[in-house]
Amino acid sequence: MRESGMISQARNGAAGTVLRGPGSAAPAGNPLPWLAAVSAAFALLHLALIAPGLGLGWDESVYISQVSPQAPAAFFSAPRARGITFLVAPVTALTTSVVALRVFMALLAGGGLFLALWVWRRLLPAPVLGLAGGLFAGLWITMFYASQAMPNLWVAYGALAAVGCFLRAARSPGDRWAPVGMAAGVAFAALMRPTDAVWLALPLAVAAVVIRAWRWPLLLVLLAAGVAVGCAPWIVEAYVSYGGLAARLERASEIQGRLGWYFSVDDHVRAMDGRLLCRPCDVPWRRPAAALWFFVLPLLVAAGVRTASRGRRHRTTVVVATVVGAALAAPYLFTVGYAAPRFLLPAYALLALPVAYGLVYACRPRPRGRRIAVGIVVAAVAAHLTVQYLVVDRAADRVRRSTADLERVTAELHALGVRPPCVVSGAEAIRIAFRAGCASRQPRGHDESITPQQLTAATRNRPVAVVVAEGGRPPAYARAWPAHPLPDLGSRTGLRVYVSGPRPPATNG
Repeated sequence: MRESGMISQARNGAAGTVLRGPGSAAPAGNPLPWLAAVSAAFALLHLALIAPGLGLGWDESVYISQVSPQAPAAFFSAPRARGITFLVAPVTALTTSVVALRVFMALLAGGGLFLALWVWRRLLPAPVLGLAGGLFAGLWITMFYASQAMPNLWVAYGALAAVGCFLRAARSPGDRWAPVGMAAGVAFAALMRPTDAVWLALPLAVAAVVIRAWRWPLLLVLLAAGVAVGCAPWIVEAYVSYGGLAARLERASEIQGRLGWYFSVDDHVRAMDGRLLCRPCDVPWRRPAAALWFFVLPLLVAAGVRTASRGRRHRTTVVVATVVGAALAAPYLFTVGYAAPRFLLPAYALLALPVAYGLVYACRPRPRGRRIAVGIVVAAVAAHLTVQYLVVDRAADRVRRSTADLERVTAELHALGVRPPCVVSGAEAIRIAFRAGCASRQPRGHDESITPQQLTAATRNRPVAVVVAEGGRPPAYARAWPAHPLPDLGSRTGLRVYVSGPRPPATNG
């Protein structure tokens, strides 16, 4: 069913501030101030409260090392795609400053949120878009990753833009830019995470086939083209570096613990207390309050869909956003045997729309009870955002402490003569090596990129350091090297490093 056009403007020319109901001619308002305020607040609050002291994580070090002059490129494993590397390249080519990177990415994230929601301005009322943006930006996961060189938030933006442009193209074939925007959004998502783009395009393709009014062959062609263009670099690299597409997919599945049928919903629930990675997720559930919104989310989505269905004006728009959001969540909830909260960011971005729709219309004018409804919604949203801030503050504080530990570790390595050109292997090698300006190389494991013989040969012209955590043993080729204690690095305690190559100069007693 085709939806009607923009909702009529408020009386006396005022921007619409109230909505009469999902089936009435409700003023849409001007989305610009809503979206501009939410996007600016998102970026500025992240820079003020979260970003300071936030060092590079393990995955970030891999992505950034591909284009940064700070250290040789880390091994790029099979599941990874280079989209986020392309995104950070303009700033990493100019400076190795983490502060500059954080500011660049946070401002880009704010702009991305604005553009992704701006696409929907002809589809949903401005208050709905503003609240959806606020709910999504207010999640601790979104706020934590706003300035990080990680792909999931950008997949979310690509998915939002693609679905919005798809709906605009389907209902208004004369909108010549919407099909192009849809293909660009899918391609952008595919460049960041190819498999996510497939799950994004599939439900849209089904909708284009099932809904008779949307049977426009160009939509299917452009969907396929968007997936193909975005996945092309990943596929080409599969044949150049991994022995073919099938081999890369097999290796990617192996690294992720063998994809199959799992029930990981409980893993994601445990991770809601601020865990960035829950693998294996056999930890106790310490803060149930932090996951309350995860249980309420399906109910609010259902309420939003029901509200839209009663009025019919926005029914198709809300239903499509919900279906695509669910499709993006499904593989991480049921085919991956562990949890990382960032995996679900694309789903949350789309599901925020039906949630916001239901909440906004719950506050529509009524003869009685409107103030009570508004008060309940405002109080619930405020409590939710407060919990989210407490969670992200704890997560960011852990990373700040780990960043300070990492600086002490690299300072100790430099004092031991481990300076560029150098090689670091073993525990936490990725982060330590990048911070120290060394190459990170592993002779085994998911990041296997060198043989023990090659690593031993490297000692002839550069220092090689092998880091071992408490309870671990050094590899055979490093057991005769001098061992030195290192400061603890987060949860990694009892670290020691076995160093070959130049020794630090002797100091006078």
